[in-house]
Amino acid sequence: MSGLTGLIPMEGYTPPSTESFAFPPLFDGLPWFDRYLLQALVGFGLVLAFWLVMARKRALVPSKGQFVGESAYMFLRNSVGRDMIGHDYRKYLPFLIALFSFILVNNLWGIFPLTLLPTASHVGWAYGLTAMVWVLYNAIGIRKFGFGGYLKHATIPSGVPGPMLILVIPLEFLSNILVRPLTLSLRLFANMFAGHLLVLVFVLGGEYLVLHSAPLINKVAGVASWIFSMAIFGLELFVQILQAYIFTVLTAQYISSATADEH
Repeated sequence: MSGLTGLIPMEGYTPPSTESFAFPPLFDGLPWFDRYLLQALVGFGLVLAFWLVMARKRALVPSKGQFVGESAYMFLRNSVGRDMIGHDYRKYLPFLIALFSFILVNNLWGIFPLTLLPTASHVGWAYGLTAMVWVLYNAIGIRKFGFGGYLKHATIPSGVPGPMLILVIPLEFLSNILVRPLTLSLRLFANMFAGHLLVLVFVLGGEYLVLHSAPLINKVAGVASWIFSMAIFGLELFVQILQAYIFTVLTAQYISSATADEH
């Protein structure tokens, strides 16, 4: 920070940090009810309302709204459910659609003007979504193979020589049982956290330079920061959609691997 103070007066300016993601409870006596929970509840309501409306409007000649809903459904059904899981994909499709929709809406809070905060930028929400996926695909595998059979299925690849199993089994257990949920959650959280922090740097830094800094060169730099933040918002929109898709695709892949006859 000492190098910056020589170029830009820092008095009155608080750089974005992890404190920018800490919000007090919305109601006294309810410490768990914060902005993140409110956004998740509103997001859940929006997703539920959207798919209920899409399910009711099934005209032979679709309207623009119905076309959007059908396009989203067909995309998720074909590119995620059918292509990743196979012939049994239909039983898991409602979960995959709900998962993608919920994550997408809660990611898009990061570029909505009144919020500017993706829900998954709080790591607890990423952990919660991943825990649900972890329980689901392991439960599916246990139901199909039994507990012992599923552990064997998940940790012993076919065709591996006996002596190699001493190394392979622990690695497969770590990869399929422990590392998967960790990487799935941290990928979503890190992208949402870093993206929001980057937006704060350019928006708040630009505001300080324009409104609270005297030198003209600082004001010009502040305006440039605001202009560049628009490009950051565009990048964020792409990343938010992509991360919702990746999370859903990996969930489908984990379901597929848990139910596949060969490992």
